[in-house]
Amino acid sequence: MPTAAPSPDEIRRLLARAPVSRRGFLRGAGLAGLGLGAPTLLSACGTKAAKQTASSCVSKDLSSSQKTLHFSNWPLYLDEKKVKRNGKKVTVHPTLDQFEKQSGIQVDYVTDVDDNSEFFGVVRNQLADCQSTGRDIFTLTDWMAARLVDLGWLQKLDRSKVPNVEANLVTNLRSPSWDKKRDYSVPWQSGLTGIAYNAKLTKEVRSFEELLTRPDLKGKVTLLSEMHDTMLFMLLLEGADPEKFTADQFGSAIERLKKANDAGQIRAFTGNEYAQDLVKGNVVACEAWSGDVIQLQFDNPDIKFVAPEEGLALWSDNMLVPNKAEHKANAEKLMNFYYQPEVAATLAAWVNYICPVEGAKQAMEKVDSTLVDNKLIFPDPSTLAKAKDFMGLDQKTEQSYQKQFATVTGA
Repeated sequence: MPTAAPSPDEIRRLLARAPVSRRGFLRGAGLAGLGLGAPTLLSACGTKAAKQTASSCVSKDLSSSQKTLHFSNWPLYLDEKKVKRNGKKVTVHPTLDQFEKQSGIQVDYVTDVDDNSEFFGVVRNQLADCQSTGRDIFTLTDWMAARLVDLGWLQKLDRSKVPNVEANLVTNLRSPSWDKKRDYSVPWQSGLTGIAYNAKLTKEVRSFEELLTRPDLKGKVTLLSEMHDTMLFMLLLEGADPEKFTADQFGSAIERLKKANDAGQIRAFTGNEYAQDLVKGNVVACEAWSGDVIQLQFDNPDIKFVAPEEGLALWSDNMLVPNKAEHKANAEKLMNFYYQPEVAATLAAWVNYICPVEGAKQAMEKVDSTLVDNKLIFPDPSTLAKAKDFMGLDQKTEQSYQKQFATVTGA
């Protein structure tokens, strides 16, 4: 059964002490771990949303006269350090401070994106009515970004204003199925989903087929409570393409997952509390996010990350400019700033996810030479060649697939 939802105080304690990724806990815990189960998700997605177009919802840019920018991001997803100011210790963001000094733009940086669906529920009414959300940039994961593109709720970026993005965005992230020309999105950070196992407790686990069927792993395996991550691998097992599949193929993949769950193979569907279970030996193998595994390996070299034989999941969290945002040009300047290799390397050294910026690996020599050869931050071409994204879904299909997944996982 799914683990009980932690209280807000427990979430804060876990974030303070757990050797996990700096935002992975909140990313993974969104539906199950934080108590935002199917009812909350469906209330955010179930009502028909009003589509907009560039002509039906016109935005005015005041960047030339207003040097401000409101940036909403996930918690603990920007480099930071403690400094003393006026006798007190305060948290600062070095790269953001650098941007403000260089650009003259004052950034109101807030970490109010705790969950894709929850955030959608916060901004949906304004965006559906062509009203301002009070934000100039927010950062959402591929599948939710795809929904906002489909709804016409985002402003098209001026590619001439982001030359560093044009020059330095890594090849494998240039053309997602839901935004082929990156007209509306710029990756902030990316990550891989694959398999982690504790080499002290089990032999190598090479595939999701083994996770779901190996007798010695029965009851010692966890999968993610994030539908898009887990079902991507179920689709691969069915021989389907996760970037272009049919409802029947999804149905077969759900049946495969249900069969393994009913057989007792899967201990639980979790957020990234799997990290602690893996270290403690409560589970010996699991579906895992790459950034979490990097953090675990600092203290426990027995934790291994595997690119499954079926393939890998590749996802990105994307900077987006919503309709009616009044500082689009300022937002584009920030995007362009973070696509400088040295800035990108500084950010990647802190967050430990895949850096989407070409040239950052070379720049990492000066920032943290121990991370230059880390393939979970700078994957090699052969690894990325195995990676797949999840197909963008319209609102009705998303709701249907989430319901089917929740039926199996008990969310």
